[in-house]
Amino acid sequence: MKIQSLASGSEGNCYVLDRAIMLECGIRWAKVRQALYFFTNDIEACLVSHEHQDHSKAVKDVMRAGIDCYMSKGTADALNVSGHRLHIIRDMEQFRVGHWRVLPFPTVHDASEPLGFLLASGDEKLLYASDTEYIPHRFKGLTHIMVEANYSLDIVRENVMAGSVPSAHKNRVLQSHMSIDTVKDMLRANDLSKVQQIWLLHLSRGNSDAEAFRQDIQELTGKETRIA
Repeated sequence: MKIQSLASGSEGNCYVLDRAIMLECGIRWAKVRQALYFFTNDIEACLVSHEHQDHSKAVKDVMRAGIDCYMSKGTADALNVSGHRLHIIRDMEQFRVGHWRVLPFPTVHDASEPLGFLLASGDEKLLYASDTEYIPHRFKGLTHIMVEANYSLDIVRENVMAGSVPSAHKNRVLQSHMSIDTVKDMLRANDLSKVQQIWLLHLSRGNSDAEAFRQDIQELTGKETRIA
């Protein structure tokens, strides 16, 4: 499985699997096309986790480009999108996109019906979850994991004490994003025997330490770990 990270973080999120599946479209469509050297005809679908602009900014342009977009009804209503390229999906109801089987599952975020995705094709199985306080499910047979590691609680506390992060912002971060410690707990709770690669997503610019996060997860799991 080839994973491409076109953008990750509060300014925009967009990832591509095997040049066929887009996960999120939170950057301008022109930037997506440029990053893929304009080879976008093979993209079969775009999965949108929730309506926040850093995950959905280009959704209307993606649909106009002839790409089917899959999201919850809450997300579609919040984005005010419609048309034959829109596919409403429901949590825990599997659907197919080409040779991919996709199982949406609920996440914990301040959005309308946010979702994570479990994607399977052949012997490969990928877990994708971003913008969630935690993941309320366990998974078997994963080969790839893409998961948010937004912040370190210690760094957030230091920033609050220094006055660079308001207390109100701290509370939102803690209630709607996943910490590196929560990521560790999630990984310990799941069977990682077949995992080949772990991607850490959506790191906060000021509340994370990318290299420390990468090293911690790689040492914990023994798996190749990358920062998106």
